[in-house]
Amino acid sequence: MVLFGTDLPLPLFCRGKVRDTYDLGDKLLIVATDRISAFDVVLPCAIPTKGLVLNQISAFWFEKTSHLIPNHLIKVVNEVSGLSQCLSPDAVPDYILGRSMIVKKAQRIPVECVVRGYLSGSAWAEYKEKGTISGRSVPKGLKESEELPMPLFAPTTKAETGHDQPLTKRDLEELVGKTLAQRLEQASLTIYNYARSYAQKRGIIIADTKFEFGTVDNQLILIDELLTPDSSRFWDASQYTVGQSQPSFDKQPVRDWLTASGWNKEPPAPELPPEIVKETSERYQEAYRRLTGKELKLVSG
Repeated sequence: MVLFGTDLPLPLFCRGKVRDTYDLGDKLLIVATDRISAFDVVLPCAIPTKGLVLNQISAFWFEKTSHLIPNHLIKVVNEVSGLSQCLSPDAVPDYILGRSMIVKKAQRIPVECVVRGYLSGSAWAEYKEKGTISGRSVPKGLKESEELPMPLFAPTTKAETGHDQPLTKRDLEELVGKTLAQRLEQASLTIYNYARSYAQKRGIIIADTKFEFGTVDNQLILIDELLTPDSSRFWDASQYTVGQSQPSFDKQPVRDWLTASGWNKEPPAPELPPEIVKETSERYQEAYRRLTGKELKLVSG
């Protein structure tokens, strides 16, 4: 398992909350670790198989949505030969197989493109307090976990440290320009609606998600991860009940436990109990099984 970090004989491009990225010249190698973050803080423990799930689900969705918008995926590294152009076979550790991908190097757009289809999480907290979602007026009388009248595009800043901040429509237009702002909203809603319909048929409600975009040769493409348990809120459709929090396939058990623990959501985060780690790992794997119809192929290393 890749618990906290990787150490490849390649130039490190960046190390994010849960992924390590290496520079391959005009391409990047992204390795998904088992690190987990919540409330924008990396926790001091890991979730076994999480990185493998994230990488494989992203690859699944990149292929599934490629007819809607291009993306940065070149290939998933499932075999040692997948890195033959940049590493000798004996320099490729087993642990990156299945949990890494080679992607195009894009110019990142500094925006988190959030789409909310249901009222939950921070949106529910805001709605209870102010009657708004991401600062926008919405109908009165909505209940927790209720489906919104229509999916809401709610972009935020892409913070390198600290918390992302909501962006109004005008904020987004000032940041990236009116034409690109409209394209980001259109693309985000199109992908969300397609994925939500697909997942619903497989027993999963995608309550909300976030996308990241970049450009390659002035073409808008999807980058980063896509519709994973880390970037989305997945609910079990068979147990869905309006008016309460929902059983989920994502890291909601982690968020719930951290909130109940009294943690102030500032570093350092507390250690998760073993039962929460185990439950979360199992939920990630179940999300993969439901979405893809396949069992997760574990790679030892």
